[in-house]
Amino acid sequence: MSGFRTTMLLAALTALFMGLGYTLGGSGGAMIALVVAAGMNLFTYWNADKIVLSMHGAREVDEQSAPDFVGLVRQLAMRAGLPMPRVYIIDSPHPNAFATGRNPQNAAVAATTGLLAMLNRDEIAGVMAHELGHVRNRDTLVMTMTATIAGAISMLANFGMFFGHDRERGGNMLATIAAMLIAPFAAMIVQLAISRTREYGADRAGAEISGKPRALASALAKLAQGAERVPNPVAEANPAAAALYIVPALSGRGGDSLFSTHPDTGNRIAALEEMAVRMGGQPAMPGSASVPVSRKRRSALDPLGRG
Repeated sequence: MSGFRTTMLLAALTALFMGLGYTLGGSGGAMIALVVAAGMNLFTYWNADKIVLSMHGAREVDEQSAPDFVGLVRQLAMRAGLPMPRVYIIDSPHPNAFATGRNPQNAAVAATTGLLAMLNRDEIAGVMAHELGHVRNRDTLVMTMTATIAGAISMLANFGMFFGHDRERGGNMLATIAAMLIAPFAAMIVQLAISRTREYGADRAGAEISGKPRALASALAKLAQGAERVPNPVAEANPAAAALYIVPALSGRGGDSLFSTHPDTGNRIAALEEMAVRMGGQPAMPGSASVPVSRKRRSALDPLGRG
């Protein structure tokens, strides 16, 4: 269902682009805008992982520097049938995580030290399984396609401001101006809708990969509260990066609204609880997801020994 919805939203973006081009009537300008937008997003597609990781000051870790964390990701990747991704840690108290890379063969996953200090092992496994779910579902490719079309719409609208509408078609100037103002806004709404749809899919995939839906639900509850309290300088400076994370990175931006980057956390938790029942899972037992990770284990997860 989420795949069908994403396809329909991508189709809506494409129709929006074609409709704007028709309204403006500038076929030459539309082609230039599309080529430039495609070129920009092609560059982003090939270099997105480097850009995002550098933006966050992420450092790559391995079995020597973070044995527990990397070992956990390796185990989850094997269960998901994926190549081992590169693993990064971000030195930030803001608790969050994300995946990046153009395909499973070039993927990277990252978590903040705030997340590693806040969650126990089962919850961390749920979070990283969620990120591997994004990789397996090729969400980075979907979002790149979305960004390409939405970028073309915005650029075409900007061109329209300069070149106007096709007078040979007798277009209405007010309609043209309205289209130039409304189309980029509508494209943004569709982008956010696609982002929310992909989060539900990654939650399902993460629960399947980890085998513990309730651990992921517990992690989402903790992370949503923690991310609300602790600011994220990267997301504040670059709001477009907010859709990357497993929970909203901007205060007051969650909740299934048109302008939210993520589904409501409560709805996500409810869906995971239903999934746990279908999988025949029982409430977390002592010593599992309900017990905080030991200081020794947490030190292994965080090479800096924080928390």
